[in-house]
Amino acid sequence: MALCNDARVTEEGGHWRVVGEPTEGALRILALKTSFEAASWKWIVVIPFESDNKFMAMLDKDPDGKMQILLKGAPGEVLKASSLQISIDRRPEPIDAVYWEKCVDDLSAQGLRVLAAARGAAADTMVDLHIEDIGNGLLFLGLVGIGDPPRPEAINAIATMHAAGIRVKMITGDHAGTARAISREMGITHDANARVITGAELEAMSQDQLIRIVREVDVFARTSPEHKLRIVKALQAHKEVVAMTGDGVNDAPALTRSDVGVAMGIKGTEATKEVADIVLADDNFATIERAIEEGRRIRDNLQKSIVFLLPTTAAQSLVILVAVLFGFTLPLQPAQILWVNLITAIILSLALAYEPAEPGIMLRQPRKPGGSLIGQAYLGRILWVALLISGATIAVFFLELAVGSLLAQAQTTAVTMLTLSQIAFLFNSRFLRASSLKSAVLRGNPAIWISTGTLLVLQLVFVYTPFMNLWFRSAPIGVREWGHTLGLSAAIFLFVELGKAIERVQARRQK
Repeated sequence: MALCNDARVTEEGGHWRVVGEPTEGALRILALKTSFEAASWKWIVVIPFESDNKFMAMLDKDPDGKMQILLKGAPGEVLKASSLQISIDRRPEPIDAVYWEKCVDDLSAQGLRVLAAARGAAADTMVDLHIEDIGNGLLFLGLVGIGDPPRPEAINAIATMHAAGIRVKMITGDHAGTARAISREMGITHDANARVITGAELEAMSQDQLIRIVREVDVFARTSPEHKLRIVKALQAHKEVVAMTGDGVNDAPALTRSDVGVAMGIKGTEATKEVADIVLADDNFATIERAIEEGRRIRDNLQKSIVFLLPTTAAQSLVILVAVLFGFTLPLQPAQILWVNLITAIILSLALAYEPAEPGIMLRQPRKPGGSLIGQAYLGRILWVALLISGATIAVFFLELAVGSLLAQAQTTAVTMLTLSQIAFLFNSRFLRASSLKSAVLRGNPAIWISTGTLLVLQLVFVYTPFMNLWFRSAPIGVREWGHTLGLSAAIFLFVELGKAIERVQARRQK
């Protein structure tokens, strides 16, 4: 186990560190604890581990100068190459394969990854080693069970994914019993007798047969990278969106075929990283769950920005359209429309990009691929808000004219109405589906308050500075105008919330 090994254990600053695969490192450490001297053996040639063979073999010269073939790998493969075992009195005897297979099953049922070791004498003249040289006459030495407890955050991530409607499937080269035990420990399956499909069973299946069962099976054991590709294709045949993780060169085809290829940044090969869509810098499964949550947050914020911009822009156009159709004086000057577009579209909509994830975002079921970013559910809201804002803007314009205000003051009041109503709608838009009538609407996103404060300062400059009055034909307004616009903005906020409540009721009825 120590010699047929690619890892190294080094001491740095009083601390031991593994260089290489953790599994190989564990075996190196096991050897160090037994005071085994690997340096007394001379390495000749190696057959590296490959998924097709499931073993690693070496030709070494022992301390007595005799050539030895050393074999380490999957118990099934090592047992095939062995015909002898060590008896109680330490003499070679015919191997009891049934006994060792039961030992493998017992260790695997504990969630341990099981490896076996064997050795055999080689001719002193051997200088090279090939797979056919191994034969089936080796001396079986024993088994090693390796515990690799899952990270707690990975268990939590899988539970979160299940709540989000995401199926997690384990595809591993380990023994079926090991895979089943680990899958239960991680929460991938909860049934002690959950079905596990092995690589041999996959080989015997046609692709159509695999397509029929692939959605019901969550654990695949003793698999090769080629099996990953078949599983991806089978899931995609059901129109599933498939993400696949991998770290080896042979995983590249499956990652390329999947909808989202995820490579390991630490132990992944360069070939795998190049074909992947996402590279995990920490090789942590929980990072995938956080990436999914971040993706949902970004999509939500895109929706919020669009749902905010469309009705507010439409309201401005509607104000002008109504004035033209009915032939009354324009409530807004062209330059004033430009002002509203510049300060609201740039300042307010950008604040929504910094919105944190809404509560329960990972409790939603996945959306169907190919759907519109803005579905029909939001079209009614867009029209409703556009009518509210445009109606309030026209109302304050005529109200000011009716009480004898100058045209410039009435138009300035209309601009202020547009600005304040869009601020009110900004707080409505912080929650796409949930109600904004809660204290949480005032917390969680400092950018909202920075944008609101900046916009109010700019609007005050627009209303009260002489140079702005000259450029945009605005005029100072009094307390009455501010009272009207603030009151109507609050009313718009409440009416929008009423519309959202109706949307939620309709959504529940559709379910």
